[in-house]
Amino acid sequence: MLASLLMVITISLSPALSAPMYFFLTYLAFIDASFTSVTTPKMLIDLLHQKKTISWGGCMTQLFLEHFLGASEVIVLTVMAYDRYVAICKPLHYTTIMRQGLCQLLVVVAWLGGILHATVQMVFAFDLTFCGPNVIDHFMCDFFSLLKLACSDTYRPGVVVAANSGGMCLLIFSMLLISYIVVLRSLKSHGSAGRRKALSTCGSHFTVVVLSFVPSIFTYTRPVATYPVDKFLAVFFGILIPMLNPIIYTVRNTEVKNAMRSLLKRRVT
Repeated sequence: MLASLLMVITISLSPALSAPMYFFLTYLAFIDASFTSVTTPKMLIDLLHQKKTISWGGCMTQLFLEHFLGASEVIVLTVMAYDRYVAICKPLHYTTIMRQGLCQLLVVVAWLGGILHATVQMVFAFDLTFCGPNVIDHFMCDFFSLLKLACSDTYRPGVVVAANSGGMCLLIFSMLLISYIVVLRSLKSHGSAGRRKALSTCGSHFTVVVLSFVPSIFTYTRPVATYPVDKFLAVFFGILIPMLNPIIYTVRNTEVKNAMRSLLKRRVT
């Protein structure tokens, strides 16, 4: 969470990082910090105080925020891939295409897409019937964990939610892979310096995409069930990925590293 907040502060304070890519990177860091804030406190309370209860309202709130922030992050990562495609394949038209108004509109689309995705989860969650015992073998409230406790028919909501979550992730991940193939093919016409810079930026983004999409695809494109590995994936989603994303971009991007050095020097002096 601290790494995400530091990334937000660095980009917002540095005028050199005002390109659309860093505009989206700021929102990505904000989403990561928010996601950690939703999942980590309850997880720590359960581990430290052995208080493993949550109200129905708290469970639904956690479920909504998890899927809202997760879907918003997926859309932002897709938008960032499009931004890199335009910058590399259509550099002369970049400033014309990636206008500030379009960037702000795409962020709004990310929020609306997150709300729509999370609302679908909530609609089917409220339609479930529970007969007890209501014990979730998980760190957090997730729809598949709730389906395991339901005594009503879970086939239809399970299929819909799997398509809504897993199908969307699989489709977008496939589209991103195709876009990266197109970008890599276009790099043949660039000089060696341009190729290194483009590969550095795309390498950071592709690493974050793989870390975000592969666990999601594994979790939601399978039969409705819970497995012991789901707990590890919950920790991976809630803590490790939000921590790794800003670190990956910082380590692989020269401009971000220089801006963070300047910020830290300003704090020290």
